[in-house]
Order: sequence, then C-alpha cells, then structure tokens
Amino acid sequence: MMDARLLVRALAEPGSVAELDAEGATRLIALARAESLAGSLAHRLADVDLPQGVARILADARRTHEHARTQALWEAEMCRRALAPLGVPVVLLKGTAYAAAGLDAGVGRSIGDLDILVPRADLEHVERALLAAGWEWVKPDPYDDLYYRRWMHELPPLIHRERDRMIDVHHTILPLTAGPTPDADALIAGSQILPGEELGIRILSPEDMIVHAAAHLFADGDLAGGLRNLWDIDRLLRQFALNSGFWPRLAERARLHRLEGPVARALRLAHRLYATPVDPGCAGRWGLTDSLFERRLLARNGWGRETRPALRFGFYLRSHWLRMPPLMLARHLLTKARRVRPGAVPDRLQAAG
Repeated sequence: MMDARLLVRALAEPGSVAELDAEGATRLIALARAESLAGSLAHRLADVDLPQGVARILADARRTHEHARTQALWEAEMCRRALAPLGVPVVLLKGTAYAAAGLDAGVGRSIGDLDILVPRADLEHVERALLAAGWEWVKPDPYDDLYYRRWMHELPPLIHRERDRMIDVHHTILPLTAGPTPDADALIAGSQILPGEELGIRILSPEDMIVHAAAHLFADGDLAGGLRNLWDIDRLLRQFALNSGFWPRLAERARLHRLEGPVARALRLAHRLYATPVDPGCAGRWGLTDSLFERRLLARNGWGRETRPALRFGFYLRSHWLRMPPLMLARHLLTKARRVRPGAVPDRLQAAG
C-alpha cells in the first residue's frame, strides 16, 4: 500500500496489523504521525499483540496524548474562568469538546488550539475579557486584523503570554465570504451543557457536531489533516447513531445550515474508508468527484511523505475559492504576496495562521 490506506485499514480493522513485518509497522507509525493520528492509533491498537518496539512507541503515544488532553482541558477551564463573569454561552468545539464530553472521538485525539463559539453580539466583551486574562494577539498586523474582523468566522487568533496556548474565538463555523451560511444562533441555541457542568460550559448538539466536522473538512480548507477529521466523524457517527431519530435530525440540521452537500460527502467517504455505518438516504450515491476527495485524503506514500502535488495544489486553490469571490481572492493574495519577507514572522506564529 503506497498511500495512506495502510493507516486507514489499521484504524478500521486493528487486527490487520498482525500481518505487518517490522518495515510495515514502521510505515504505519510514520503515516499516523504525519496525519496527527498517532494517539488515536495507539489507543485503537492497545489490545493488539505487537512487537515490543512497536508496543513501546504506541505506549509513549498514549502517554503523550493523556498529557495533551490534560493541558487542553485545563486551558478550557482557564477560558471558562475568564469568561464566566460575562454570563454569555461558551461552546467548546472540535477536539477539546470531544475530550471534555468523554466522547469516543476524543480517545487519543490530538488537540491543538482551544476553539470556542460565542454569540457574535458578545465578541467585543469576550475579546476584552480574554485580553485582560493574559491572552494577546498572534497577528498584530493591521491588514490581518481587519481581514479577520471583516470577513472571517473568528477573531484573530490569540495566545496566552504565560501558558503559550492558543485560542480561536468563533462566532460562526464558516467564513462570512463562504457560500453556505450556517445558522450560528441555532448552533448556540441547540448546544448542550456538559454533563455535571454547573457553570455553563457547553458543546454542540450531536447533529450539529457532525455538521461542523463536515464543514471544517470540506467547506473550509484544503483537506490537510483530512483523515483525522474523517476519523472524528466515524467515531461520532458510531456513537450518535445509536440514539433513536438521529438520522432524520442530522438531515434536518444539515438543511438548516445549508451544508447538506458536505455532510453527505463526509458520510460517503467515512463509509468508504472506515466502513462507517451510515444512512443511505443521508449519504447519497458515490460520485466521480468523491474519488478525487478520496485520492486527496490518501495522498501520502508509505513513509508518510506527501504525494500527488498537483492534486494537493488544486485543493489548495479550491479552499481559497470557497472562502472568497474571485476579485476579493486576487486582491487578498496580492496583498499577502507583497508583505511576505523571509524571517519577518516567527515560524511558530506563521504555523498558527
């Protein structure tokens, strides 16, 4: 298997790794690290009999994940303390939400920035509270600041000056320039207080969590890290679909947020790659363009290096096209190109963008 299918198969069928030799196991670990799925793979293979060296690497990955999970939940608590006096709803998103809610998608899941969703009307108050609590701007450039505030679905990213942890404050889940316009008020209204959490930290409803994951994967990027995001969807669906009436509710919420297409594609690809049980009516039929998405998701060689550069570049262009109308995109890229100077921005801050 000279693409990422080796990793996909190991996640979907843990017993398949028993047939791997030393080289195959090395390739598998390299792929998992490249796709930010090392922790997920390590937990998935926890009960599989593996060679001692491989088992030791995966045990280290599990310990690393537990440490990262603790850090992420502590950062969420620091955010809660900073925003509690405002009395505004604060909804955790993505990896931190999965971990805080004890969902299967959080098991082994890599967690980077803290992502939260708040009402747009409260952004100014939230911003002031976070700045007062020690967060500061990652992108102090006036153009970047104006671009985020006018067109994006979030404030410019913030980083805590002492803990060196970033937070992304969302007021909706897609850029304002994108074609679909999700109902941010409905996302917040439908959110749920975490079990046992009396102080108001919330997570999205199960159906909106799937919608957001699909939007993040297909409508808001170039599919970088796509296998991890699709694995999130697999884990979430396997857990949520056990609830009576889940599939009709998912279809209804996808329509409400005008994201039926991304949700249906996510279901088809999850079923194709991870054998995720899905509702055929929600997923629709496999199409020619789905094959391009599949090739993009699997575009790594056996050692985890990126492949299919032309396809990757096409999806990179697509991600910008989805975010902006053509004239706005051309103006934005020209402005960014004129401002690029080697070494002008620290690597860590560039990566944060």
